[in-house]
Amino acid sequence: MNMYNRFFKRPQDLLLAIVALVLLSPLIVGTALLIRLKLGGPVLFKQKRPGKDGVIFEMIKFRTMTDERDEAGELLSDDKRLTPFGQKLRSLSIDELPSLMNIVKGDLSIVGPRPLLVEYLPRYNERQMRRHEVRPGLTGLAQVNGRNRLSWEERFEMDVQYVDNITFIGDWKIIFQTAYKVLKRDGISSETSATMEAFMGSEQNHKEDALTR
Repeated sequence: MNMYNRFFKRPQDLLLAIVALVLLSPLIVGTALLIRLKLGGPVLFKQKRPGKDGVIFEMIKFRTMTDERDEAGELLSDDKRLTPFGQKLRSLSIDELPSLMNIVKGDLSIVGPRPLLVEYLPRYNERQMRRHEVRPGLTGLAQVNGRNRLSWEERFEMDVQYVDNITFIGDWKIIFQTAYKVLKRDGISSETSATMEAFMGSEQNHKEDALTR
């Protein structure tokens, strides 16, 4: 852990998050009102995610999907529940604004590996688990290099690459690249899904499991 990561990254995150919350407060309030009108309540979407060292926290985002269910009471697929309004929020990353509070609390960093689902934890191999050596981020190296269009293996390799090379210049490069990607609305969806397919484990993991049976 270098000097920047040890002493300066967290204070920088806190300062940037507080400034962003103040400057973007009209947008945050306006978005909350629109979600209430278009999608109803609740306005916020909360979900447990693994953070640094795998410690679970509750991530906060703006709601972008309906709660539509099938005849069996199961939620419909993301494609069917994601409204055009919700898609627009995602394409501009406005749905991520409440997560600034997670940064203030210390759950998230501005830059780091994206926090994924808790159910993925047992599916990672040893190298992929290294993404939890640092605080997860609102944006990260994978997000500026393809985002949801990358394969899971490509994303995890970039996460580990970031963990091994955290620098002040590198973080700010990712921040500026993120702003550019948001304006371009690039990489929001994968090739086959409105968001990203579930991670079921790497092919290599499955081969190793088969050999040990």
